[in-house]
Amino acid sequence: MQRTFLLTGSASGIGQATAERLRADGERVIGVDLRDADITVDLGTADGRARLAAEAARLAPDGLDGVLAGAGISGQNLPRETIAINYFGAVATLTGLHPLLAKKPRARAVAICSTAALLPHDDEAMQACLADDEAAALSAISERPQTAYMTSKRALSLWLRRTAVSKTWGGANILLNGVAPGVIQTPMTKPLFSDPEMVRLMALSNPMAVDGYAEAEEIAELIAYLLRFEGHYLVGQIIFNDGGTDAIMRPDVF
Repeated sequence: MQRTFLLTGSASGIGQATAERLRADGERVIGVDLRDADITVDLGTADGRARLAAEAARLAPDGLDGVLAGAGISGQNLPRETIAINYFGAVATLTGLHPLLAKKPRARAVAICSTAALLPHDDEAMQACLADDEAAALSAISERPQTAYMTSKRALSLWLRRTAVSKTWGGANILLNGVAPGVIQTPMTKPLFSDPEMVRLMALSNPMAVDGYAEAEEIAELIAYLLRFEGHYLVGQIIFNDGGTDAIMRPDVF
């Protein structure tokens, strides 16, 4: 029986690879992005988040079997946008589509986190994110723009862990988990690979046990599994798909 999945960030990178994998398996995919998608919205804005929920309800009135909160940006020059999209846009996607997930008996949701959550972040901005104070978070990150991406992903990871085990999520059999990729070769990271200094810094911040960075399809494989697994016991986990970075950086944490 065909299932219906909604994926944000579906026009490129990991989101696109996941959409292609699901469609190849005969699933229905509703893509969400700034362009080339079934729903075109800017998740960095309140209007865009509200329109996502409304359009999703129109396109999938019987509910959604799964949701991927995958839209994200990275850029020191766009700190406010990074927080707005990566954290508040992702949280709004998951909470806004919760009613549609609740219509299905075995709904699944996944958020794309990151190994960047392990790196230095801005605690003031992160705490404002977790307090759902977007104005305060954007103001704080403007003072320390270089930490925006790490802060957004750490806040999202913490929100996910706390939310997934709540009565309205895990307690309602809506299983929410995260995937934390390391450095992946996507359009978003392509400029980094053309800068020798950035390549050196990536190697320092993302030590790996294996050779070579992953392609988007490798992360999509894991996401597709998490959106469709049959059991009911996997919830609130952030799975590091990173070539060993997490184990190298935190060998005593598990």
